[in-house]
Amino acid sequence: MFNLNKIKKQEKQNKEGGVSENESEKKQGEVSAELAREVVSEEKVYRRGVVSISDLIAPASMETKPNYLKLGSKFVRTLFVINYPRYISVGWFSPIINLNSTFDIAMFFYPVKSAIILKQLKKKVGVLEAQIVSDAEKGAARDPIRETALRDIEALRDALTQGTEKFFQFALYVTIYTDKMEELDMLSDEVENIFGSRLIFSRRVFYQAEQGFNSTLPLGNDELYVVFNMNSSPVASSFPFISSELTSDNGILYGINRHNNSLILFDRFSLQNANSVVFATSGAGKSYAIKLEIVRSLMMGAEVIVIDPENEYKHLSDAVGGTYISISLASENKINPFDLQSSIRGDVKPEDIIRNAVITAKGLIRLMLGNLNSEEDSIIDRALLDTYYKKDITPSSDLSKIEAPIMEDLQDVLDGTEGGGDLALRLRKYTQGTFAGLFNSPTNVQMDNQLVCFSVRDLEDELRPIAIYTVINHIWNVVRSEMKKRILVIDEAWWMMQHEDSAKFIFALVKRCRKYYLGVTTITQDVNDFLTSPYGQAIVTNSSLQLLLKQSPASIDLVQKTFVLTEGEKYLLLECGVGEGIFFAGSKHAAIKVVASYTEDQIITSDPKQLLEIEEAKKEFAESMKEGEQTDNSGTEDMEI
Repeated sequence: MFNLNKIKKQEKQNKEGGVSENESEKKQGEVSAELAREVVSEEKVYRRGVVSISDLIAPASMETKPNYLKLGSKFVRTLFVINYPRYISVGWFSPIINLNSTFDIAMFFYPVKSAIILKQLKKKVGVLEAQIVSDAEKGAARDPIRETALRDIEALRDALTQGTEKFFQFALYVTIYTDKMEELDMLSDEVENIFGSRLIFSRRVFYQAEQGFNSTLPLGNDELYVVFNMNSSPVASSFPFISSELTSDNGILYGINRHNNSLILFDRFSLQNANSVVFATSGAGKSYAIKLEIVRSLMMGAEVIVIDPENEYKHLSDAVGGTYISISLASENKINPFDLQSSIRGDVKPEDIIRNAVITAKGLIRLMLGNLNSEEDSIIDRALLDTYYKKDITPSSDLSKIEAPIMEDLQDVLDGTEGGGDLALRLRKYTQGTFAGLFNSPTNVQMDNQLVCFSVRDLEDELRPIAIYTVINHIWNVVRSEMKKRILVIDEAWWMMQHEDSAKFIFALVKRCRKYYLGVTTITQDVNDFLTSPYGQAIVTNSSLQLLLKQSPASIDLVQKTFVLTEGEKYLLLECGVGEGIFFAGSKHAAIKVVASYTEDQIITSDPKQLLEIEEAKKEFAESMKEGEQTDNSGTEDMEI
């Protein structure tokens, strides 16, 4: 505003003084130049007080030497690759990536038109063929190097012509940083040795230290331009972001990192929660992987509880001396769904324990009777409270001295409740009808072993979700009663996700188990049913460990969306073998191969053929022992005679 007024004032003076037009323009130009100088000087003053991003990230000093830079207190050197062998394997760059050092990597890809390369290759083929023919006419020995080169060029020409390969000029630079000059030389030697072990030749910059450093800055400027001709396949094998290291000082061995052959050692209890989910198709090795984790967790002192729908864990339980509990209509093992939690360290009020028991029992009744309307739900709620009150279980009771009611007690209460007759009639098949005995007896199972397996294989499909719900509720009561390091494995968890009440119960368990030192592992092969449930998605979100093995094409898109997989990881899960997949631990993940020792394999195998061989070997051993005892007895009788 000041400048504008000054210009107007000058124009007014020019008009009043009768100044000529040329002189007026001259004076206006002088005023404008003076104003411009004022603006520039004021801007310089302003900028002296402004801190920019470059001021924050720039080093305090920079010293350039022939083969390195000194940025502040850091020593910096750039290495570049000048030659590659005829063949390089996928992941050859992983040892550099996994070095425990600070460095920058820059890769530059310069596409070359296929027509240009095909023309050059045609000339090269002509030269090689002429040389080979000339050597043959002279009677010279065949040259395998020229013959190999000719075959490689012909194969490359075919690939370029068919469009399956493209051609690039590829530049690779590595800039390393150290605090001392000695460390810089040692690290340079180490990187060069790793390259050399793969027949890849590299050099250190010489009188181009600054250009090398600039080439690895995130600016996209290649100031060195040391390139090597490559087609798509070897260029792709140089991709650096292959896997993460998942090796820690504590925990158990989950498998082998498929890209760098490092060990995937992890302690699930070191994460924000110890929950895990396992997704795979049938026969992909999910039960094998979990049984291997169970064996190794047992050796680390953890207690393990398993919900086994197909008797897959029976052999493992027998081998380690675990407790195997079969739940069926004809079984002597009974679990009462009306059992109450024992107060842990006396910090839970009896009123809260009774309320939780009523809510859990109501979820079970919904599974047994189907959906309830609002009136029926209210009747069941009142009847459950009355059922506990009939057994003198009230907020003022000593819960350590009570006898829990059974299903028949609830039926009696419903019979005497207005509007409860129909509900009691529907409940009768679980107390006196076809399913009588399963949920109508006091609990008689013991969970005082390090490994406890609950088998529900012999139950009808209609009863299986109800039985699993009851078993998990019983386990949850035990877990809350005594705090220990425990793992709960729920195999074929999709059974529970089919019903809202059971899915909600599993979700609540997964959310709360961390407080009781429990890790829940949910395993399923029906990925679509599990992930399309809102509770299934929430269970995945609340699980810090995820193991994805081979997936079916029908579910891979949903898995890719849920776990944010790349296209490469997607195809890895479609094409991987048994026991192979991707292991997620928190924010890290790596391609995994589950590997067991021979002894572990004999304990955890699920292969029917292998199990039959083991059983036959046991029978043969038992028969040989029996024959040996008979021989010993006959020898003793002869001596007595």
